[in-house]
Amino acid sequence: MLTWIAPLIVFGLVVFVHELGHFLAAKAAGVYAPRFSIGFGPALFRRRIGETEYVLALLPLGGYVRMASREDETMALIEGGGERTRGEVATTSANASVKAVDDHAGAPATDRDWDPEALQPFGPKPVPEHRWFESKPLPARLLILVAGVVMNVVLTFVVQTGLIAGYGRAYLPAVVDSVIAGRPAAAAGVAPGDSVFAVNGTPVRSWDELVRQIRPAAGKVLTLDVVRDGTPRRIVVRPVSTSRNSEITGAAERVGQIGAAPRVKVMRERVGFGRAIALGASTTVEMGTNVVTVVRGLFAGDVDASNLGGPLAIGQASVEAARNGAESLLNLIAFLSINIAIMNLLPIPILDGGQILINVLEGIKGSSFSARTREYILRTGVVAVLLLFALVMYNDIRALVARVLG
Repeated sequence: MLTWIAPLIVFGLVVFVHELGHFLAAKAAGVYAPRFSIGFGPALFRRRIGETEYVLALLPLGGYVRMASREDETMALIEGGGERTRGEVATTSANASVKAVDDHAGAPATDRDWDPEALQPFGPKPVPEHRWFESKPLPARLLILVAGVVMNVVLTFVVQTGLIAGYGRAYLPAVVDSVIAGRPAAAAGVAPGDSVFAVNGTPVRSWDELVRQIRPAAGKVLTLDVVRDGTPRRIVVRPVSTSRNSEITGAAERVGQIGAAPRVKVMRERVGFGRAIALGASTTVEMGTNVVTVVRGLFAGDVDASNLGGPLAIGQASVEAARNGAESLLNLIAFLSINIAIMNLLPIPILDGGQILINVLEGIKGSSFSARTREYILRTGVVAVLLLFALVMYNDIRALVARVLG
């Protein structure tokens, strides 16, 4: 059961928050949004409240907000909508047929969905031009397009802040568990059990803080203030340049190391809510920076594309996180949410970043691109996303086969 529930929770929450951002921004800007859908394929649940139909579909691998548009097909593709059968008419453009089309089944809506006072596709009234997406000024359109990304960032921030406020700030204390013979730490007299409290006079409390002082100091002399058996000591050590794989990108890098390992015992520091907010914000920024670093590394060739994971990898990670408890699962949700935010800003036409770029270019141009130009742009975007999906699925399947074969 956990195999199904955990991925649904992770995927569902991240997708819901993203689409909710688009939806709330569209409503605030006065854009007609007849459908808010989580998932694709056959609808498991649907209900129309006011002028919007809310849908929960079978495959929770995405979602979309359908908006009224002069270019209905283009707007449908922005968030993955428009799964109707070939030959059916548009459902949200101003001149749509009075027949309501069911995006999830490709069949006309039932009589109970018809409202003689409603806008198309739920009734006969045409959508007013001032409620089209294109009728809104550029700032309003950009707000709608970026709102999903913003909501994903907010989700990461809220989750991280809540975890820190609820569980405390987790850290590994700067206590040495072991040293490697012949390396600088052992040569300088660092011993297992030493608790480092300062480097060159700068206080350190966690192992991460200690590492941040040592890594850029290859070849330089560092003074470690430690406590051993209750007695303060001062040890002079010179880190050596060592090749290692980056924890973020996996690429080879050279850093300063002294040849000491930490005592793996996670400590918790209780903090006030104000401090939790500050730490939640800094953690969110750090996570986002790491994602940007990986994406930049992919384009630069510094990061191996085989490291990318797809739905199967995320599903497996969700199950493992759920087995490790609520904190682990929430951390995964925050991590996936910031990844979705950054990836959606890539300038690929069918992603938010691509749509933002298109709208900005049209604003500079002073008019919309022709239908043919938009079609070519969108086809390019679809091909790019399909290639990316094929890559991550290949990586997922290869990893699955490797696990099965041992």
